[in-house]
Amino acid sequence: MAPARRGDRSPGRRTGTAVGLAALAGLAGAVRDVPLALGGRLTSTRAERAARSPQFRDGSFHNPASSRLPTGNMDRDLVRELFFGKQKRHPTMAVPLLRPADPPAVDTARELSIVWYGHASALIEIEGQRVLLDPVWSQRCSPSARVGPKRLHEPPIRLDELPPLDAILISHDHYDHLDLATVRELTDRQNVPFVVPLGVGAHLDRWGVPADRIIELDWSESHHLGDLTLTATPAQHFSGRGLRRDGTLWSSWVIAGAHRSVFYTGDSGYFTGYAAIGAGYGPFDVTLMQIGAYDRAWPSIHMFPEEAVAAHLDLRGGLLIPVHWATFNLALHDWSEPVDRLWAEAKSRDVRLAVPRPGERVVVDEPPPVDGWWQAIA
Repeated sequence: MAPARRGDRSPGRRTGTAVGLAALAGLAGAVRDVPLALGGRLTSTRAERAARSPQFRDGSFHNPASSRLPTGNMDRDLVRELFFGKQKRHPTMAVPLLRPADPPAVDTARELSIVWYGHASALIEIEGQRVLLDPVWSQRCSPSARVGPKRLHEPPIRLDELPPLDAILISHDHYDHLDLATVRELTDRQNVPFVVPLGVGAHLDRWGVPADRIIELDWSESHHLGDLTLTATPAQHFSGRGLRRDGTLWSSWVIAGAHRSVFYTGDSGYFTGYAAIGAGYGPFDVTLMQIGAYDRAWPSIHMFPEEAVAAHLDLRGGLLIPVHWATFNLALHDWSEPVDRLWAEAKSRDVRLAVPRPGERVVVDEPPPVDGWWQAIA
């Protein structure tokens, strides 16, 4: 989420986002759950397994490619834009929400639909099974309930209104993808496994998730749920919930049934690994692509919208559905800019696109036409 990286001299390390350490330091003594929200540390068997990973060296996990460092006076540019920029970082009216309708009566052996709940939280309904991605239902993506990026819209449904799940998939441990309160409630309500990248299980363990419901995977490792296969694949990002950076792995995910398949980016910069994933696991019926929270100051950890289209093509994707936008302000661009740019690029490259409202179910074989709903409230 935040652009900081251990050992990265880019301005992202020094400026961060609104979920940065300045906010954490100011409230750590006043907010009871902050220490718990920071999560756990790798010890014993978990630490030994992390150390055996090809991605782990010198005490931390590493990206598959070198980060692209920014040029110019980015610190000065960010401060100037923060105080004097004219970005429209909030919609002028309420973001329209939909309650997901019952899934259509189709052959469950071929069924594939996506429900986007906002930001990166989404439900994949594939061949009769349901996988929930990066669920965050809290008002803020922060270790504190008092400060940090606040929602631009409410979740379209409550957690107790979710249908029965088969798995919960986490891409990495940043606060806008892994939320303490949401994990706790889902642990009580849904008796299903959390499938996570290496090391992230330490957070879940500290938060009371039973050990037999924590499945940790390195890149290229898979977990099987009947005919469904969940595979961790590379991403170019970073991890951390406090001062410690890159102590847990980050991942993209392949969700594959007997007949249908889905790719989810998690958070990632654009990198050559997308073509390798497409060759090894594609083609994909649908890709869920991260498009928001980009900036020239951190080009290697979040994609620009045009790069998301390029990655979708590298992946051999069919339908593209954007995520990671419209819910939290995590960068200085207009709140709706990512999807405007994505729509233009998708049209120019003849890419099939669906842009659901939060809570809207997209049947992948019959996606709704893009109607520009966000432009009416921009």
